[in-house]
Amino acid sequence: MVRRYCLQKGPCRPNHNFPTKDVGGRLRSFKASWYKKYHWLEYSIAKDAAYCLHCFLFRSDDGRKGGGASFISTGFKAWNRGDEALDNHVGFVNSEHNKAVRKCEDLLTQSQSIRVALCKQSDQVKKDYRIRLQASIDCIKHCVRQGHAVRGHDESESSKNRGNFIELLKFHAFGRVDVHSVVLENSPKNLQMTSPDIQKDIVHAIASEITKEIICDIGEDLFSILVDEARDTSIKEQMTVVLRYVNQEGYVMERLLGIAHVSDTKALTLKMEIESILVTSGLSLSRIRGQGYDGASNMSGEINGLKALVLAENSSAYYVHCFAHQLQLTLVAVAKQHGDITNLINLVGGSCKRMDNIRESQAAKVVEALCCGELETRQGLNQEVGLKRPCDTRWGSHFDTLLNLPVIYSSVIDCLDIIKKEAKGEAKGEASVTLICIQSFDFAFILHMMIKVLAITNELSKSLQRKDQDIVNAMQLVRGAKLRLQDLRDKGWESLLDSVISFCKKEYLPISNMDELYILSGRPRRNAQQITNLHHYKVELFYTVVDMQLQELNSRFDEVNTELLCCVACLNPDDAFADFDKEKLLKLATFYPNEFSIDDILHLDPQLDSYIFDVKMNTRFTKLKGIAELCREMVVAKKFRSFPLVYRLVKLALLLPVATASVERVFSAMNYVKNTLRSRMSDEGLNDFLIGYVESDILDRLDDECILQTFQDMKTRRGSL
Repeated sequence: MVRRYCLQKGPCRPNHNFPTKDVGGRLRSFKASWYKKYHWLEYSIAKDAAYCLHCFLFRSDDGRKGGGASFISTGFKAWNRGDEALDNHVGFVNSEHNKAVRKCEDLLTQSQSIRVALCKQSDQVKKDYRIRLQASIDCIKHCVRQGHAVRGHDESESSKNRGNFIELLKFHAFGRVDVHSVVLENSPKNLQMTSPDIQKDIVHAIASEITKEIICDIGEDLFSILVDEARDTSIKEQMTVVLRYVNQEGYVMERLLGIAHVSDTKALTLKMEIESILVTSGLSLSRIRGQGYDGASNMSGEINGLKALVLAENSSAYYVHCFAHQLQLTLVAVAKQHGDITNLINLVGGSCKRMDNIRESQAAKVVEALCCGELETRQGLNQEVGLKRPCDTRWGSHFDTLLNLPVIYSSVIDCLDIIKKEAKGEAKGEASVTLICIQSFDFAFILHMMIKVLAITNELSKSLQRKDQDIVNAMQLVRGAKLRLQDLRDKGWESLLDSVISFCKKEYLPISNMDELYILSGRPRRNAQQITNLHHYKVELFYTVVDMQLQELNSRFDEVNTELLCCVACLNPDDAFADFDKEKLLKLATFYPNEFSIDDILHLDPQLDSYIFDVKMNTRFTKLKGIAELCREMVVAKKFRSFPLVYRLVKLALLLPVATASVERVFSAMNYVKNTLRSRMSDEGLNDFLIGYVESDILDRLDDECILQTFQDMKTRRGSL
C-alpha cells in the first residue's frame, strides 16, 4: 500500500532555484529539463541530490540495488556528467532499473493483481459495482458540499437514523430501480461501499482531485502564500495555507491548499509544515513571490519570524502585513473610547430573558409605528435586530454593535428599567448606573460620533477582504479613508450635532447648550478648567477621536510608502495611466532578479514605451480601474503576447497579498465542520473535508469519472470498474 501511495503521488519534483557548486572547475547544478526526459527522476532540496523513485521502491535482491546505489541511498550529485549517468542508470531493456519500472507499472494495474485474477467478475457485476460506487460518491459529494457529517451515531439496520450518508443513499435510491437494486441490503455484504473507511477514501479522492485542479490552474506560474493558525474545537492548533495566484484568464484566485495540525507555533515549525504541504502538491518555496500573515512576532519577526525564514531562502518572497488586520487594530484602539457600550452589552446581553424583553418591546414599537404610518412596510424592512457583542478579533463587530443601538435604544431603556426594579444585588446597581449613563447627552453624542467614524473604516474593511483585491487599489482605499476622515473633521461637525440633537428629541434626552460652560459630573469645580460645551464636544471629543483614527491609520499602514509598493503603483491604469513612470517600473523589475535577467530589463525599456503608447490609444484600457482589471483586459485583448514582460510585471504586482480574509474564512468553515459533535475528526479527514467544503465551486464541476479512478487506484479493491 505504501508503494502504491508513493507511485500515485509521483516523484518529488520541486521547481527550485537549484544551488550551484564547483565541479571540475566549473559551476554545475541540477537541471530542471531532466524532469521531462526522465519520468522516474526526483530531487531532494534538503540533500541537493537526485534519486530514482522506481529503483527506491523495487530495489533488487542481489545487492545491485536497482542499477546504482547513488540513485537510492546516497543520492546522485555528479552534475557534470548528468545526462551520461542518467542514461547509464536506465541501461538496456533488462536492466535493474527497467525491471523496477515494470514492477511499478504492474502494481498500478489492478487488473493484473492476484486478487483480481483469482476473482474474475462478469460485466454485470462490474456494472453493478460502478453504479453502487457512483451512488456513494454522489451522496458523499452532497455531504461535503453542505458541510454535513457523513457518519451517524448508530448506522446499524435497526437504527431509526443511520446517519446522513446512509439516509441520503436510501433517498437517492428511492424510485430509481437501477440504483435501488444494487445498494444497501441488495448489495453483497462484503462490497456495500458504505463502510467508514470507504467514506474516508471517497472524501480523500475528492480532495485529491480538487487539489489537482488547483495545481493545474497554477501551472508553472508563481504564487503567494497566506498563512495563519487557529485552535479547533478539540484544542488542536491548526495551520491553514492558502495560495494566491493569477490564472490563465488573468483573474486573481485565492485557493485553499491544505490545513495541518502543528505541535507548536514556532516559526521554524510553521515553515517546515508549509514546505511539507507545498512539496506534497509538487510546489516549492522558490516559487513564492509574496507572504501574507498577521503581525504576530512568530510570523512577522525580522530575525527569527516565519517571514525572515522564508526570505532567507527566497529573497523575492516579499512580506505584506495583512491590511484588514492592521485596520482592525486601529478600530480597537479607537473603539475603546466607548467603554459604556461593553458594560451595557454585558449587562443586557448576558441573559436570555433580558434579550427576549428587548425583542418583545421592539416588536411592539414597530407594530405601533406601522399603524401610525411612521414606518413603511416592505420585504426586507423592519427586521429583528439585536446587540452584537464586539470582539477585538472579529472584523466589523464594533460598527455593527453601534449601528443597531440607536434602532433599539428605547427597548434597551425599558429592559434596564425592568432590571433596576426586579434584579437584586450587583445587577441592580449596574442597571441603575448604566441607565443614568446612557440617558445623557454625552452618551448620545459619543454614540453618533463613533458611528460616523467607524462607518468610513467599515467600508474600507469590507473592500480589503475581497479575494481579488490588489495592493495598489488597497493603498488607494486607505488613502481614500484618510481623506474622508479629514473631510469629516473639517466639514462634519454641523451634521453630527444635528443628528445628535434630533436623536435626543426623539428619545426625550436632555440637550446640552453649546454656549454654556461644560460641567464634568463627579469632579470638584473649584480648580476645573472653564470651557464651553462647544469646546468640549467639538475639540476634546470630536477632533480628538478623528485625529486618533487618522494617527492610527498613518502609523499602522506605514508600508504603503515603501519603494516596492511605490513602484507597483505605477502600473495603475486609473485616470488613463496617470501614475505611469517608466523609471520606477524598470526599478520594479530589479526586485525580481529570477524573473528579469539583465537582458530582460534591457528589452523591458522599449517595451514599456510601446505598451504605454498602445494602451493610451485604446479606449478599452483608458477606462480601467485597478491592476486586476488591467490584467484581465490584457488577456482578453491578447496584449499579454505583445507585451510579455509588462504582463509579467502586472502578475507579480497582483501576487502581493492584501489581506488574510480567505484564511479567516477557512477557520470559520473549520468551526462549522469540526464542531463539538465531530471533535474526534482526524487531522487528515479535516483537511480533506475542508478542501471540498471551501472549494465547492471546483467540487461542483469535478468529473465523477476522475473521482472513480482516483478512488479505485488508492488501493486494491474487491470490485472492478
